[in-house]
Amino acid sequence: MSKRLTLLCALFCMLASSFAVKAQSVSVNGVVHDKTGNPLSGASVTVKGTAQNAVTGADGKFQLTASANQSLVISFTGYATKTVSLRNATYPLKVVLEEDAAQLDEVVVTGLATTVKRRNSANAVAVVSAKDLTGTAPAQTFDAALNGKIVGANITANSGAPGGGISVKMRGVTTIYGNTQPLYVIDGVYVSNRTVSTGLNAVTRASDNGSITSDQDNGTNRIADINPADIENIEILKGASAAAIYGSQAAAGVVIITTKKGKSGKTRINVSQDLGVLSASHLLGQRQFTAETAANLGGSATSTNPATIAARAAIRQQFLDAQAAGKIYDYEKELYGEKGFIRNSRISLNGGNDKTTFFLSSGTQKEDGIIKGTGYQRSSIRLNVDHRITNTVKVGLTSSYTNSSSDRGVTNNDNASVSFGVALAGTPGFMELHKNPNGSYPRNGFSSSNFLETRDKMKNNETINRFTTGFNFEAGLQQSEKSVTKLVARGGIDFYHLKSFVLFPSSLQFEEGATGGHNIQGNVNELNTNWNAGLVNVFRPNENLSFTTTAALTHEYGSYDNIINNATQLIGSETNINQAGAINVTQRRTSYRNDGQFVHEEVSINDYLNITAGVRFDKSTNNGDHKKYLAYPKGSVALNLSKMPFWKSNLINDLKLRAAYGESGNFPSFSSRFITLGGTNIGGLAGSRVDLGWGDPSIKAERQTELEVGVDMSLFNGRLNLELSYYNKLIKDLLLLSDVQGSTGFASKWVNGGNLRNRGIEVGLRTTPVSNKNLQWNSNVNFWLNRSKMTKLDVPAFDPGSAFGAGFGSLFIEEGKSVSQIQSNRGGVVTQVGDMEPDFQMNFFNEITFKKNLSLRFLLHWKNGGDNVNLTQLLSDLGRTSVDYDEVKGNSTAGATRLSQLGVEAPYVQDASFVRLREIGLYYRLPLTSKVLQNVRVGVSANNFFTWTNYKGYDPEVSNFGAGFGAGVDVAPFPPSKRLQFHLSFDF
Repeated sequence: MSKRLTLLCALFCMLASSFAVKAQSVSVNGVVHDKTGNPLSGASVTVKGTAQNAVTGADGKFQLTASANQSLVISFTGYATKTVSLRNATYPLKVVLEEDAAQLDEVVVTGLATTVKRRNSANAVAVVSAKDLTGTAPAQTFDAALNGKIVGANITANSGAPGGGISVKMRGVTTIYGNTQPLYVIDGVYVSNRTVSTGLNAVTRASDNGSITSDQDNGTNRIADINPADIENIEILKGASAAAIYGSQAAAGVVIITTKKGKSGKTRINVSQDLGVLSASHLLGQRQFTAETAANLGGSATSTNPATIAARAAIRQQFLDAQAAGKIYDYEKELYGEKGFIRNSRISLNGGNDKTTFFLSSGTQKEDGIIKGTGYQRSSIRLNVDHRITNTVKVGLTSSYTNSSSDRGVTNNDNASVSFGVALAGTPGFMELHKNPNGSYPRNGFSSSNFLETRDKMKNNETINRFTTGFNFEAGLQQSEKSVTKLVARGGIDFYHLKSFVLFPSSLQFEEGATGGHNIQGNVNELNTNWNAGLVNVFRPNENLSFTTTAALTHEYGSYDNIINNATQLIGSETNINQAGAINVTQRRTSYRNDGQFVHEEVSINDYLNITAGVRFDKSTNNGDHKKYLAYPKGSVALNLSKMPFWKSNLINDLKLRAAYGESGNFPSFSSRFITLGGTNIGGLAGSRVDLGWGDPSIKAERQTELEVGVDMSLFNGRLNLELSYYNKLIKDLLLLSDVQGSTGFASKWVNGGNLRNRGIEVGLRTTPVSNKNLQWNSNVNFWLNRSKMTKLDVPAFDPGSAFGAGFGSLFIEEGKSVSQIQSNRGGVVTQVGDMEPDFQMNFFNEITFKKNLSLRFLLHWKNGGDNVNLTQLLSDLGRTSVDYDEVKGNSTAGATRLSQLGVEAPYVQDASFVRLREIGLYYRLPLTSKVLQNVRVGVSANNFFTWTNYKGYDPEVSNFGAGFGAGVDVAPFPPSKRLQFHLSFDF
């Protein structure tokens, strides 16, 4: 009886206290706006220490229930979070949010369905806003717009050809033969960034291995399809400690892209127009011949060989005739000297109400290249819709369609002297190449091709149709004062079709032989789908403690199908591939399926100690054992000393210590797991042959572990902010090729044969030197460096094949040495002569605004150190057309001296340091009082207009081998361009 009485008393007390709390509860309402009085729609209003929250409507108003002795926490992206006490408050509340100059309340990703404020983050997550991406000087493509803006990244251009082509390596290289590029995620959709070969290798023989495809085909990256104007912000997870939640696809980092969304309120319309011109950033110049130096092209002046004497006389006369006729040409300027026109038109609408918001945009872009017949155009449309079904259930849909076309010419390496740059390097200016009155082109006596004829007749086009659609769903399953549980699901589809058309007519000089022309047509279909679904619970037992628990399932599927038809012996001017004497078909198909589960826990104590831990389990058809799960754990801790009770400093507003650890992986390739079969024909009978590579089904995935530690500090009320990070990244079980005994029937075998280490430092400094009503000056400085080392190598040291051998300068993998070292001959001994990894990089960004209407923005990028193998100069020296070939150097000339050192020294391994003004823009916003026309902005901008470098090539940022392991190999690329644009924008 006494027990029952005690229980009843306890229940009575609980009910009484509950009613007492309810009796003290009040209805809280108010409005949130910025310091200019504009309402902030979508701001989060939370009762401090509880899970109760509300979101402001189109008019910035909110309403919820709270106790009179509680406080509200109001936050909104781009603004500093504010806490408002309800004690003695009068309603409606009027809350004014200030801009977050220190960016401490900026939200960054911690999980597939969770985020955290930057002030509490344990990782250095780089964020690129829409303003940073395109607000100064819009680049041609999204990937080009990233250059110089990601701390910790080494970004190089495959070439300057229209349509993009960028390699991004974050915190050093993470593999030698695997994927070196980051994973791109757009609104939760995993999208392809594959570089597709168009079959140019059949003509150029750049990779002389009998294959029609090559990583030297000057291909584009598919991430270039994205319209940069649609992007709201980008978050870059640079290492495994941050990217472990993405598991096996995150070895090279993750780039998370969020596109623009609608905001409730009246419909807002933006119309903008960019017009401009582009031209070659830098030309090398050409040798100025005399009659004697021209004759030397036929052989030595001391030769007694009759053929040499005759050749010298003929070339001498050829030069004299051209000189007398005034027909000595600057072919470099003629080939690369076009002035391209830029046009970029955009329109966007966004708006909605408290239930539904939308963002609709469309744009068209057209740019001519600096080579006649080249160019790029893109049309795109995007629709993003978000709908709140109930107060606890909301859905979102993002969808986009892109059609793009790029004409890229034929540049970069070739072993047939048919590409523009290689043929140019061997052709003197007195050789007549222009079309005759009868319409025919002269044959080039100094090269295999007349590059003017090739330029005018050939085609190399890529046309893309791409659809990307994503969805997100959130439903509140449970909510109380201390706990909220919701279901979160995200996913989508990314599909593109690429049609490539490469045509070299039979009338071209180099096609007059047995091939009789090339008509190469390709069709690529790639589909990627993914989804993840999980439960997220936020539990707040009191206002000083919170737990965020996530458990979810993930799934990814991808298929790729590339069919290339190579037709030769073309019939007349026909462009159908069946109008040819011979056709060769190549097909490559791949598919994969990944399934994963992950759990993630975040603990926040008194808002000064944040602890996270999680693990992801992945299995994949890309793994040797497709049923085996691989575990990728992560953990982190962030301690904000400035939030602790003892902190009394008025100088340092925020001081955080942080450490994070994580693991990710890189699955082995198909050929490393299985013995492949290739097609063959023996005696007219079709069959299959066993490849010489020995695959191993038991081979392990590469595994990456990373430890990151750092200090973040904010001083002078957010006007000076410092971020310092150090990382140690280890890659184990590297996939390498090992030689095997010939008696096995194979030439090589895949093994887990080494370990690699990257260590680096990243420093960021954000300042506001001046801030008053007439002048606002924001200045950012970033510094980063990386050092790599092969700590273990179980196979003999080797050349990975990402260059052309030690005679010229080549990457060389050797235990105890930098992975990016360049070896060549020096003093007759093969040794390290350089390193492709920069010593360090820095960027300097400044934004100066006068009276809120006139703003100047510019970005400087400094790369110190890092060497290139300059084979463009070697080709010009071999052709004896280098601009400095005749400069006196000792007892010889500069060109002859370099050639004499080849194989003895390393004259073509050159320092590629530079300082580049990447972007500069000046904009003025017209003061208006119209109710219809809200804003008019005019501006002028320039991209890559000035570069200071001693490098003797077209571009110190160059990569002939595309997006693979190798970089810094310069072989007659498409020269980069500089851009000058004028901008006009209207807001209605």
